[in-house]
Amino acid sequence: MMIQLLRYIVVLMMVVQTPACWALDSYRFLHVSIETPWLIFLVLLPIVLSPFILMAILYWRFAGRNPEQQAGKDQEGGRE
Repeated sequence: MMIQLLRYIVVLMMVVQTPACWALDSYRFLHVSIETPWLIFLVLLPIVLSPFILMAILYWRFAGRNPEQQAGKDQEGGRE
């Protein structure tokens, strides 16, 4: 019984100790180098610029339309 209890304590200590060992190698695991900020920049750049690109496309698409004429078409189409 005592040996079994000792085994449980040893296993519990090993399980508790492993996250501390993993934390020591966290920077080595992430491979942080001089290229990392550039990769972050290249990932975030399309996310930031995509609303502006979409806004330009939508403006270009609807730029030549007359709002009053478009409103009249919408009302006529609803009557049919």
